[in-house]
Amino acid sequence: MTDFLIRLFIGKNKDVNDTKVRAKHATLAGITGIFLNLLLFAGKLTMGILSFSVAIIADAFNNISDAGSSIVTLLGVRLANKPVDKEHPLGHGRYEYVAGFIVDMLIILVGFELFKSSIEKIITPTLPNVGNASMIILGASILVKVWLFFFYRKIGKKINSSPVRAAAADSLSDCIATTLVLASAIVSRFWSVHIDGWVGILVASFILFTGLKASKETIDLLLGSTPDPAFVDSIYEFVKDYPRIVGIHDVMVHDYGPGRQIVSFHAEVPADCDINVAHEEVDTMEQDMHKKFGCIVTVHLDPLVVDDPLVNELRLLAESSAKAVSESFTIHDFRMTKGEKNINLIFDLVVPTDCPLCKKDAEKQVVEKIRDVRPECACVIRVEHPFV
Repeated sequence: MTDFLIRLFIGKNKDVNDTKVRAKHATLAGITGIFLNLLLFAGKLTMGILSFSVAIIADAFNNISDAGSSIVTLLGVRLANKPVDKEHPLGHGRYEYVAGFIVDMLIILVGFELFKSSIEKIITPTLPNVGNASMIILGASILVKVWLFFFYRKIGKKINSSPVRAAAADSLSDCIATTLVLASAIVSRFWSVHIDGWVGILVASFILFTGLKASKETIDLLLGSTPDPAFVDSIYEFVKDYPRIVGIHDVMVHDYGPGRQIVSFHAEVPADCDINVAHEEVDTMEQDMHKKFGCIVTVHLDPLVVDDPLVNELRLLAESSAKAVSESFTIHDFRMTKGEKNINLIFDLVVPTDCPLCKKDAEKQVVEKIRDVRPECACVIRVEHPFV
């Protein structure tokens, strides 16, 4: 069904990296969610009022919040696709993240209000009058939400949209919540047990959990979170096809919204290489990466001495000493200056952010490892954390 809707409203063989095509996918997801959630809201609210069930009413308002979320997401995608202007030279892509945060706040607000209503129902319990029509609507709602989960998940993965992926997760939690409401309706009808308010609390808790979890993910995107490790690995693999690039480091990924990434890194080239030839290869690599990954790429050239036996020996010593302290440590930008009595080793030491050692202790231990082997070496180390 999802593929059919995509072919019907968008067409075949469309490039999802194109912002217009991406917006069409997001629009399809949003309109479908609005339509189905409004239908579910109307059916559940009617049955909830007629049967005096706070759990069914809570589930109905959960659906209307989902419809509202889809509307805000649609507006966010529209704003995110505005062209660049003087005040926003990198575009308006983060509008989509702002829209996602607004959706998260709406979900939390709905969950909080339903939690209060459920507590009131527990304090003053009344047995709901649940009929066959209510149970049929609840059962149909579960099936619709299961389909929406797969629908959102496929489109979210296809266009790499965090709000659409969040809608998929929300649909899955809705299935669980509605299943609880249906169970409550069956228990109330056949055993006359007052659990309606307690189930309302469970439903509200699911809504609150979903909203809080999604808001954290959205805030991470706005603050600048770690990029997808698979994307970073693909960058390292990509540069291996360029023979003059010895290695790369200081990789940074700046996210200005879906499809609007800026990647920068330092590329190590042999120091004896013709600078014009190396620059030409880096230029070609930047253009090729833009075509493959759809991102803006900026590369800084770092000359690396590769044909001096002593430099190579001491670089290996520095690398092995760092690994001896922690397998997660790496070095880059290695240089050597030789005096009459001492040899200066100058390099950057990369220490993971979750390393139990502070920067000063990490540097001290690496220096000790080096001097145990080569006492004449004096180290000038800059300790830094990775950007990816």
